[in-house]
Formats: sequence, C-alpha cells, structure tokens
Amino acid sequence: MLRWALALAAVLLVQPAVAREAHWWESGPALPTSTGRITDQAELLPAAARKALSLRLAALEQTTGHQFVILTVADLQGQSIEDFGVRVGRSWGVGRKADDGVLLIVAPNEHKVRIEVGLGLERRLSDPICAKIIRDEILPFFRRGDMVGGIRSGAIAIIARLGNRAAH
Repeated sequence: MLRWALALAAVLLVQPAVAREAHWWESGPALPTSTGRITDQAELLPAAARKALSLRLAALEQTTGHQFVILTVADLQGQSIEDFGVRVGRSWGVGRKADDGVLLIVAPNEHKVRIEVGLGLERRLSDPICAKIIRDEILPFFRRGDMVGGIRSGAIAIIARLGNRAAH
C-alpha cells in the first residue's frame, strides 16, 4: 500500500511538469488573436490589399487544402521571430492538424520577416526556399518602403511554390 501511495504521489508531482513541457509554446507574452487569413496588427495593408490577398489565400486553401495566413505585428514582445512564429502557428492551429500550414510574419518595427512552415510542407517550402523568397521577393520591396508590395510579392511566391494558380 505504501508503494502504491508513493507511486501515486510521484505521478501527481511529475504530471504538472510534463503538462507544462507539452505546451511550452503557450508560455510567454500574449499572442495576437487571429482575425482570419490576414491579421494586420501593424496596420500595413489597406483594405483593398487585404481583400485581394485574402481571396488568393482562400483560393489556395480551397484548391489544395493548405492554409496560409499572414500576420503583421508592431513588435515581437522581446521574443525571437522563430519562437514567436512557432507559438503563433501552434496556438492558431494553422493548417490541417497544424501540419500543412504556412504563416508569413512581418514585424516592421524590428525589421524582421519569417515564413513559418508546417512539417507537411517543408519539402515544398524548405528553409533555403523560404530564405530565397524573403531575400528576392519581399525585402527588395521593403527596402523601397513598399510594405504592401513586399507582402503581396512574398505571398504570390509562396502560393506559386505550393502549386496554385491563385498566385497569378
């Protein structure tokens, strides 16, 4: 009986630590709330650009099932953009079973951009491909002060890479 009680006590002591570790992405500063396919907290996209991009993202999802969302934030609240992206992607459940989703994050005040890709799409959107999209499609526009053009160009390149005609 004593062994059983000790085993139960050990499980009860370890269980909260395991639960915390299983949801490490939930800790940290508050995450933005999703407002749909485009969450523009940094207010970079005028309504017409948001609508046009949303239509492309919806067409991608309807055609392929892959979910692609865009998030702009004023700042990353002291987090790395990589950690922030993982937390947002998991919290929002981007993609089916969070496996085949793509999240484009733009934090203009910190001069950061990231394409976070679910495991199911890493072959089509590998780290080198994402780096090339950021370098060749997004940053040239951003350097000219054209945030809308950079986001649009990056989104079109991602959609094209996923094999959807909604890119054109």
